[in-house]
Amino acid sequence: MNAVDEKIIEQSKRKLLLYLLGACIFMAVGVWMFSMDDASIEAHRRFNNPLYVHGVGLAAIIMSAPVGALVVRKLFDSKPGVVFNSAGVLDNSSGVSTGFIPWSDITGAEVLQIQRQRMLIVRVVNPEKYLEAGNALKRALNRQSYKSYGSPISITAGTLKISFEELQATFNEYLSKYGKQV
Repeated sequence: MNAVDEKIIEQSKRKLLLYLLGACIFMAVGVWMFSMDDASIEAHRRFNNPLYVHGVGLAAIIMSAPVGALVVRKLFDSKPGVVFNSAGVLDNSSGVSTGFIPWSDITGAEVLQIQRQRMLIVRVVNPEKYLEAGNALKRALNRQSYKSYGSPISITAGTLKISFEELQATFNEYLSKYGKQV
C-alpha cells in the first residue's frame, strides 16, 4: 500500500471498553436468566414461562460471547482502525473488517442507519472478491451484509477516534481525489 497523502484514524480504546462492558452486562443478564429456577420464574406475573426465560438467557449468552471476544481482540490490536491514502482504504475498524480496498475497486458509498448506528456502505466493482475473503464466519457475515445492504463492505465509526461525520467526509474527500471518475 502506497503511503502518499495518508490519513490514519486510530481505534478508540475507550469506545472498545464501553462495548466490552456492554457485552459483559448482556452476558451477565443472560447467565442470570438461564440459571433462574423454574419456581421463581413461574412466580412472576409476566414472562412466567421457564422455557422462554431460559431460552432468552441462552440466546443472550450465545450472542454476547463472540462480541466480547472480538472486542477483546481489538483492544490488543495495535493497528490503526482505518487508513486512507492515494492507493485506497485500509479497513481494520471491526472484528470482521475488509482489509485493503483499492480506489479502483470502489464505485461509491452511501450511509445506512439502523436505529442510531450509522454505517458507510462501500460499493465495489466486484463484490464477489470481498464475499470470499476471510474465514467461514467472516464470509457468512459478508454474504449477509451483501444480501441486506447490497455490499459486503461497511465501515462504522463505532470503534474509531472520530465521529461518523468525520469518517464520511474523509472517505468522500479521498474518493473524489483518487477514486474512479465516472
